[in-house]
Amino acid sequence: MKKLLFIAFALSFTFSVAKADGRDKVITKEQLPSAAQQLLASHFSGLKILLVSEDREFVSRNYEVLFEDGTKLEFTRDGEWKELDCRKGGVPAALIPGEIKAFVGERYPDAGIIQIDRDRNDYEVRLSNRLELTFDKKFNLIDIDD
Repeated sequence: MKKLLFIAFALSFTFSVAKADGRDKVITKEQLPSAAQQLLASHFSGLKILLVSEDREFVSRNYEVLFEDGTKLEFTRDGEWKELDCRKGGVPAALIPGEIKAFVGERYPDAGIIQIDRDRNDYEVRLSNRLELTFDKKFNLIDIDD
């Protein structure tokens, strides 16, 4: 009996891992979480979407939106932005935390923010002058790469 239970568990685990194999699945914009849809409508309505995909990992789900001009956005399962890569036009100012916007404006007034990536621990910002700045969650500068 224990052996049969173990086999059943192993098969169900294998099936669930196979279903969450990390492959991207093409979806429509309407299948994105509502927060992501609102961000697109508010800040990227003038750009034409090329591809929307869902990436299901074993324990997480992320979404990616790719526009014709090369702009790429990544969202969490809740629709919160994770990465904004806007090399052509720059990241919309309304999406940049005020502290980061002020820091960059004061120290690098001729540079624009073309990419911003956030995770649990920090914000990574790429400027149009090729500098990469890293801020902690309290918006203290913790690293600069050129």
